[in-house]
Amino acid sequence: MNAVTPSQIVQQAARVPAGSQATNIEAARAIAEVQAMFMVAKNNPRDEGVAMKRALQACAEWSVASRAFFSFPRGKESVTGESIVLATELARCWGNVDYGIMELARDDNAGHTEMLAFARDLETNTRSSQTFIVPHSRDTRNGRKALTDMRDIYENNANNGARRLRECIFRVLPSYVKNAAADRCREVLERGQGDKPLPKRIAEAIEYFSSIGINEQRLIAKHGPTSGWTGVELANLEIAYTSIKRGETTADEAFPKAEENVSDEVRKVVESRQAKAEPEPTQSAIPEWIGEETRLQDAIYLAGDRAGLDAVEKDFLSIKAKFPDDAAKRLQDEIDAKFREFAEAE
Repeated sequence: MNAVTPSQIVQQAARVPAGSQATNIEAARAIAEVQAMFMVAKNNPRDEGVAMKRALQACAEWSVASRAFFSFPRGKESVTGESIVLATELARCWGNVDYGIMELARDDNAGHTEMLAFARDLETNTRSSQTFIVPHSRDTRNGRKALTDMRDIYENNANNGARRLRECIFRVLPSYVKNAAADRCREVLERGQGDKPLPKRIAEAIEYFSSIGINEQRLIAKHGPTSGWTGVELANLEIAYTSIKRGETTADEAFPKAEENVSDEVRKVVESRQAKAEPEPTQSAIPEWIGEETRLQDAIYLAGDRAGLDAVEKDFLSIKAKFPDDAAKRLQDEIDAKFREFAEAE
């Protein structure tokens, strides 16, 4: 038998352990997948004119325009910008853009998750990525609250990841694409849905905000008398309403209290609607399903494949009983439309 020398022992200890066969296979598969994406992009380059037209057509749809912006308070001002919904929609329309979010490591004992968000233009090889740490906690008015429920941790990670992903996508897209899409979305929000007269749209906006505990006086304090409201004010209200539903801001932060000053024309429409409706709910009486609807809508937009969308649909079906019939149908329609997108891409 050959003796083992001390130098051989040192050499063996210094070796880097070889990966398992499964690890090596996965690494090879990932490399091949990236190479294939670059090859497909090279063989099928985008037509920028067609891509821009497709993006503007998508932004002309209310379902995209109504969720294209976010708003949250910072100090005494409101910060607004383009949302992850608009970013992913533009990436889809522009084509040959690879993007996603990954959990690199989760440490429940330390209470944080290490994550990666990335986006790459496969034609120009322009890449943007961010590695970041997400604490398993949420800031509240009573201080920071630790998260222990797995669903809360997942949603917290997804929300933080979506914000970084949004910035990564916008960094690889041409700025003129983003600006043109944002302008088109604002045009749609200012025009509204259908051919409703302005007084009726204003009345409906007041009613929508009443349903989440914000009365007319708060709206007037922010945007002035309703007699002077235009499509621009209604577009800004639509953005604020969506941001409140998503939890990006609160009613008290977005709208101060002030004296009532509603035009007679709008008041008549509002009073006629309220005569048939139930009393205005308080802030604490906001229906739970509103937050769940927003969460599921975000999950639908972020689903990157059929498996992810299957998980979203399963989640939706497990809590479907919470939703009114119209909201449940709206969510199911969005899920079905996403499945059709995947089918067309195959």
